Amino acid sequence: MSTMRAVYYDTPGGPDVLKVREEPIPQPAAGEVLVRVAAAGVNGADLNLRSGRSKSADASGRPGLEVFGHVVNDGEGFKAGDTVCALVAGGGYAEYVVVPAVQCLPPPAGLGAPEAGGIIETAATVWDNVFERGRLVKGETLLVHGGASGIGTTAIQLAHARGIRVFATAGSKDKCGIAEALGAERCFNYRDEDFVAPIVKAGGVDVILDVAGASYLARNLEMLRMDGRIVVIAVNTGAEATLDLRAVMSKRAVITGSMLKTRTPAQKQALLKRVCEEMWPLYASGRMKVIVGKVLPLDRAAEAHAAMESGATHGKVILVP
Repeated sequence: MSTMRAVYYDTPGGPDVLKVREEPIPQPAAGEVLVRVAAAGVNGADLNLRSGRSKSADASGRPGLEVFGHVVNDGEGFKAGDTVCALVAGGGYAEYVVVPAVQCLPPPAGLGAPEAGGIIETAATVWDNVFERGRLVKGETLLVHGGASGIGTTAIQLAHARGIRVFATAGSKDKCGIAEALGAERCFNYRDEDFVAPIVKAGGVDVILDVAGASYLARNLEMLRMDGRIVVIAVNTGAEATLDLRAVMSKRAVITGSMLKTRTPAQKQALLKRVCEEMWPLYASGRMKVIVGKVLPLDRAAEAHAAMESGATHGKVILVP
């Protein structure tokens, strides 16, 4: 077999721009492995690139940033048949993908498809932003916006496992229930209840993991403790906001953020080493789980994107060939 099925889009737009076509199976170059994909995670960054909201210079028309599957070729520290979770820069919605070997990890013990298809990008994003950039430590308090999402469910579980107090927001009563079942002390339905006053009354928070962006900035600052940190990883309500710098100065606040896709393989390798050390044992022991809300075949990628954009899903959405 020399061809494979893969999802692509020619021009940015709505979910319906996603199509499936037959194309040649890619061949690995030096330092790369070819992975036969068993499951691929759908991420918010995929939606942003497909819609044109992202300004990333390497928006390739090939979505898919994380996969789980089997290595096809010997070499680069792997043998044919090895199972890996792989962090890719695009093209994960396919039957095969090539990836730098340094961006692959063996999955946590006992974890297979579909769950392992939605773990590595999410885990790397949470570890880097909450614990590296956010510098969250035991004794502090975390607020997670989008608490029932793939990122949110991961961040809540990881912080809870490390003995950290967690609050969250989500868009429905059911989603709040999911966040609280995973370790959030309280999850607020942002659609119909105020979360700022109760969190301020509870003493505020040290770190906020924010996927909302512009419309939440002032409220985030209000909830922040002295020397607190706001980490922005998505801008779902907009990318531009007016900022009262006096509020930043008075609380000695830090506002930061990051993108994972555009980092170098060496930077990704270093991050994945920490993820393997800090998070893989928690998954292997069952203290953390990949929360899968929907599994769809590859040719329904447009449906997967539409479901995520509508807010109809929770946890991870997974595509399987």
